[in-house]
Amino acid sequence: MCMFCAAIPAATAAGAAWNNKQNEARRQAEAAGVQNPRTKPIMPITAGVVILLLIGSITYHTLTFRS
Repeated sequence: MCMFCAAIPAATAAGAAWNNKQNEARRQAEAAGVQNPRTKPIMPITAGVVILLLIGSITYHTLTFRS
């Protein structure tokens, strides 16, 4: 498995874990009475990383199989 193909599930899992951690912190802040805790756009960032990895994988495999 190439580095791009191996990194796609790893990036997805890391993004999901980061999102879960943020959601838990948000729930705790709301339980403590904090209004609208600041959140980061984790899912769009994760999607962007996965798309870039897919583009890299497609490019790598296309160039590798042509030669």
